[in-house]
Amino acid sequence: MHEVRSKSILSGKNGMNVYRGCTHGCIYCDSRSTCYQMDHPFEDVAVKSDAPRLLEQALRRKRRRCMIGTGSMCDPYLPLERETRLTRRCLEVIDRYGFGVSILTKSDLILRDMDLITSINRKTKAVVCTTLTTYDEALCRVLEPHVCTTRRRVEVLRAFHEAGVHTGVWLCPILPFLNDTEENLMGILEDCFRVGVEVIVNFGMGVTLRDGDRQYFYAQLDRHFPGMKERYIKTFGNAYQCPSPNAAPLEALFRARCAARGVICRPDAAMEYLTAFEDRQAGEQLDLFL
Repeated sequence: MHEVRSKSILSGKNGMNVYRGCTHGCIYCDSRSTCYQMDHPFEDVAVKSDAPRLLEQALRRKRRRCMIGTGSMCDPYLPLERETRLTRRCLEVIDRYGFGVSILTKSDLILRDMDLITSINRKTKAVVCTTLTTYDEALCRVLEPHVCTTRRRVEVLRAFHEAGVHTGVWLCPILPFLNDTEENLMGILEDCFRVGVEVIVNFGMGVTLRDGDRQYFYAQLDRHFPGMKERYIKTFGNAYQCPSPNAAPLEALFRARCAARGVICRPDAAMEYLTAFEDRQAGEQLDLFL
């Protein structure tokens, strides 16, 4: 890791990334793509040590409170968060200023901050989300080698649901020829329903591959699934979007099962849910931030 100084912490859509880079080792990670112009090795995480101060400055300037999102590019609960506590300090700022928060993480370290997240949720709205890709624990350890497995992430969702915090899942990627089966999808969905997940985000049954990401992904396929890289190349070439051959029936099953259980799953509705700010104390819902 190395520290960097930043001029700002919030994006135009109120997204926040305290870290840049990752040590989870997920073989499909889009954040490795060269289009993001990362100027350091991906595993040498850049730490925005002044993030809490920058966030406080940004929230003071806002005319309306809104949801602050974190985790879309880099996980806010990397192992180094145990020492830096930057994500926690940012949550303290969000709580103090009465903003909402939507968090995406694959780490159970988020349980450490349940006190702050439940405090935010009492005043406004907090949503805790995790990414789920596979119901198979052995496959999970290959696809996402340095982070807690699916089963543990589901238990994290259960804990927050029982604490009254909203929970969601990002169902992605569904990797062609690896986890694109009805059995895998149903295993994940049944876990979601069992622990009270309210929203599941999925933009298609497949994976996207860009320069940088593709090379790393293919190297890991060669390491763990001999012959699979050649199958990808033959099927998709250099395409950005790589949909599963089973995409249509999987998507139909996904929508039907979510509809039957009252779980939000349409992409636009799911994103609206994650970004809609609620003022619980005033009993009113304010505008979405987009």
